[in-house]
Amino acid sequence: MYCEDTIAAISTPVGEGAISIVRLSGPEAIQAADRLFAGKRTLSEVPSHTMHYGRIVDPGTGRTIEEAMVSVMKKPKTFTREDVVEINCHGGLTSVNRVLELVLDQNVRLAEPGEFTKRAFLNGRIDLSQAEAVMDLIRAKTDQAMDVAIGQVEGTLSRLIHQLRQQLLDILAAVEVNIDYPEYDDAEVVTGRLLRDRSIAVRKQVDHVLSTARQGKILREGLSTAIIGRPNVGKSSLLNHLIHENRAIVTDVPGTTRDIIEDYVNIHGIPLKLIDTAGIRETEDTVEKIGVERSRTALKKADLVLLLINYHEELTEGDRQLFTLIGETPAIIILNKTDLSGGVSIDAVEKLAAGRQIVRISLLNEQGIPELEESIASLFFKNGVTQNEEAYVSNTRHIALLKKARSAISDAIEAADQGLPVDMAQIDIKRTWDILGEIVGDTVSDSLINELFSKFCLGK
Repeated sequence: MYCEDTIAAISTPVGEGAISIVRLSGPEAIQAADRLFAGKRTLSEVPSHTMHYGRIVDPGTGRTIEEAMVSVMKKPKTFTREDVVEINCHGGLTSVNRVLELVLDQNVRLAEPGEFTKRAFLNGRIDLSQAEAVMDLIRAKTDQAMDVAIGQVEGTLSRLIHQLRQQLLDILAAVEVNIDYPEYDDAEVVTGRLLRDRSIAVRKQVDHVLSTARQGKILREGLSTAIIGRPNVGKSSLLNHLIHENRAIVTDVPGTTRDIIEDYVNIHGIPLKLIDTAGIRETEDTVEKIGVERSRTALKKADLVLLLINYHEELTEGDRQLFTLIGETPAIIILNKTDLSGGVSIDAVEKLAAGRQIVRISLLNEQGIPELEESIASLFFKNGVTQNEEAYVSNTRHIALLKKARSAISDAIEAADQGLPVDMAQIDIKRTWDILGEIVGDTVSDSLINELFSKFCLGK
């Protein structure tokens, strides 16, 4: 599919900076930029993939609007497989918006969110899984998450999906030949057992990808991590230590934190969204009561809980209630204030922890933080975060489709096990092939494509 109009948008973040970029893409991109550009040569005659200095001039008044470096990239060797022009002007809201306004006056349309990447997909430059990975790359919060996204952009998942679909297509073709040309001697006879064995081979590969989906999703989206405990047990101090910044107010007064505070931190390559909650306790203070309720809500939504216990004091009924509130959520029990003499019953804590990891720290003396970080990482990545980007599938949509594909191929295997005719199992194999096609965009609706790209940032 080739798009007939030309689009433009600002491709750099809003605000002041050294450079801002206005990007154009489409059949009239070079001509539209040429009408605004005053340089030694016209842009239509310069070689592709070159950059040129000149002035951006308002064609209506002849007034110079900006100095600029203009990049010209001619199709098909561009991101969108269309002619692309990038006008590099001085950073700042006024200058870049002036340039964009002039561009849009040249019969150029303002791009929709993600439309440049959408055109790359529609024009066959990338498939849908690669297009989605572009946004993952932008949003990556750790080196490991970025490695996974780069691998997806380069087509690691695409190649695997295409291989699986080809295997399924080979099975379907063999079944069709057997049905339509039973007298053809050179055709491979597809028995129920052969179909079953090939289907099992496909399911094993799907299982392998799904086995790392949980870790991949963590790298992509991060872990929502609630820091909970009684008031004045060190929750805000722990947040500050982990992010290496005095983000939360720390005092000796119980109930200082009255709302949840959030920040991201990189723990051994794993992105954590840390949530410092208000101390959970019964209170008559109206504001603190609201904070406690928000803390309970954050706890319910958390992927990981860091429960702080005061090592210096005996366990209270409030501490015991917090163990109950955790439920089945993965958690690490932290004994803080180990620089003071012990007052807590370790046996009681271990019993309440029910096999969960227990880490001893002293935030005052800055002891135990590396051990805590190691415990967090090992809880979700027992062998550490591997640098092999092929190991992970991270997109929620892809994971859901892979699960559907596994179910469909399992139905084909079950049909073969029951001795049903191969053309009955063929239906489920075709369904598996279609489902996998949705991952790369071969069998996906226009409405889903529009929805996916609408989540992209403007200018990408």
